Amino acid sequence: MNPSTLQARVIVDEMIRGGVTEAVLCPGSRNAPLAFALHAADAQGRLRLHVRIDERSAGYLALGLAAASRRPVPIVMTSGTAVANMGPAVFEANYARIPLVVVSANRPYELLGSGANQTIEQFGMFGTQVRAAISLGLAAENLDTNSQWRSAVGRVLASARGARTGNAGPVQFDIPLREPLVPDSGDLPDTDLAVIDGGRFAGRPGGAPWTSAPVGRLDIPLEIDLSLDTVVVSGHGAGVHPELAALPTVAEPTAPHVQNPLHPLALGKLAPQQAIICGRPTLHRSVSRLLADPAVDVFALTTGPRWPDVSGNVYATGTRAVATAPPRQAWLDGAARLNSEIVTAVADELADSHEATGMHVAAVVAAALAPGDTLMVGASNPIRDVALAGTVADGVHVMSNRGVAGIDGTNATAIGAALARTDGRTVALMGDLTFIHDATGLIIGPDEPRPADLRIVVANDDGGGIFGLLEQGDPRFARDAYLGVYDRIFGTPHRTDLEAMCAGFNIGHRRVSLVELPAALAEPPHDGGIEVLEVRTNREGLRSLHARISARLDAGPGYPGQS
Repeated sequence: MNPSTLQARVIVDEMIRGGVTEAVLCPGSRNAPLAFALHAADAQGRLRLHVRIDERSAGYLALGLAAASRRPVPIVMTSGTAVANMGPAVFEANYARIPLVVVSANRPYELLGSGANQTIEQFGMFGTQVRAAISLGLAAENLDTNSQWRSAVGRVLASARGARTGNAGPVQFDIPLREPLVPDSGDLPDTDLAVIDGGRFAGRPGGAPWTSAPVGRLDIPLEIDLSLDTVVVSGHGAGVHPELAALPTVAEPTAPHVQNPLHPLALGKLAPQQAIICGRPTLHRSVSRLLADPAVDVFALTTGPRWPDVSGNVYATGTRAVATAPPRQAWLDGAARLNSEIVTAVADELADSHEATGMHVAAVVAAALAPGDTLMVGASNPIRDVALAGTVADGVHVMSNRGVAGIDGTNATAIGAALARTDGRTVALMGDLTFIHDATGLIIGPDEPRPADLRIVVANDDGGGIFGLLEQGDPRFARDAYLGVYDRIFGTPHRTDLEAMCAGFNIGHRRVSLVELPAALAEPPHDGGIEVLEVRTNREGLRSLHARISARLDAGPGYPGQS
């Protein structure tokens, strides 16, 4: 067995021993030894292999698999620009703390700078975005490097899981490979490593990993007086904090379900004395204003080495709160009443509206989900719409790429999440630009695993609706000297025929109305496992809809529970 083939076989074997159950592969020449090894492991039922042709979408497929399973998922690609295409997924995995392993095949390092084809300085190219960048030396004849190879795999997986840091995240595993890159004549893919060369390349007995690295936990208790009027901001990546369960909590859709929810629009009607951050707030301007208020003491509870503090106003940080006094019941009851009134006001405004918007679609999708389901939400307007208008049942697993909040790879992430989840259905909600941006994420080969039940709901307003809610959406940029400017450079209409696009990818598609959407979501799985449900919406009225909701709230009750 030639050195590159043997090295690849050992690496894949050790990854499986270290807990890897899914792997993503992109075709290439330099990574051929790893491709053969992965295919053999898949055929033996030791892991499940997913082959994709576009590295950027493939990275997000691996991201979705890893995010849903919380296990390291390797994505294997060839050298050169293939590795560069992993950038967006690596950045997302870094800030979302997802154990993504980028296995980048490389040319022998002596070829760097020589003008050799498809050769770039790719080792370490992700810089500070990865938890570790680990490389192997070239495999060579008659060199006993089994322990070094297996030990390196252990370090890669431990770094991705955050075993010693509590900070999971992406890792680059760069592997230079020399020809020959294919198995020798007579090599069989199912040959046991224990019988090769007298067993010198076998792993630990009993299928154990070469190096065991349990994940450690950081525990830093923080004393907080909860008798002061307190709100909790539960952001992306927040953990469960039973000690804070009774407090009014503004929870992003991806945060754990809360006992005493507080609508983000309620913050403008409250005067809390302190705020507790759990996870990382990523969505609401009302939250940003609260956390920047110098009159509010801010505490941050996170499990990793970093804590969020955009305004520089955090007073103290730890991993869990220790209450030195209980909260006032009047504060808890008043916040709960205010939340109920605001939820009702938003629902009433949506019911009174005469046109469908993304917020309407989000409300319908959220209401259609049941415990055990997974909801993957696009990182632009849809996640905000769910936060403002959706009521998601306890037990629904909500995901969104909020690490860096890009729209990249959302289809692929949803497919990865659906493949990783074995119970319930998966529903993805996104806008048309997000859907089109990851069109190649829909490409699944005929021999590849497919989700059993994934519905992708596309709220299609033919452009970038989120900009209508930002400063760029001020009406003055749609008239006079700016006439036509807004729509071209921010609205970006595209006129894409989504039905034809889905047909080209052999993906089921239906155009449904807002009224028809609940029934469509309740139907049995589509043949082929994936179906796109397109709902035509109107982005022209988004700004006025939000203004009308604000007007309703301004006319409503004021701050409750004041001492």
